[in-house]
Amino acid sequence: MKSKVDGSIARTIARICGIDLIVVDDIGLLPVAAESAEALCRVADAAYERRSIGSCATLTFATKGDSHRLAEALTGKGVISLHSDTTE
Repeated sequence: MKSKVDGSIARTIARICGIDLIVVDDIGLLPVAAESAEALCRVADAAYERRSIGSCATLTFATKGDSHRLAEALTGKGVISLHSDTTE
């Protein structure tokens, strides 16, 4: 692969890691080639403990069964208010 020989991937990763916050949007939305997945891992590795990395995915999760967290939230159970009514 030409990019491995000429160092362009390393230069691109260094340029990306020069940014204070790296955001990867819509990760996993489309399938990627092995080289792209490797590049993302290399960015994460290079930024580890040096830069903030955020990622998000807009994929829906196919879940079956009842949601205990939703049921608790709808009944007021399991939700702890940050404000106390006992404050004077």
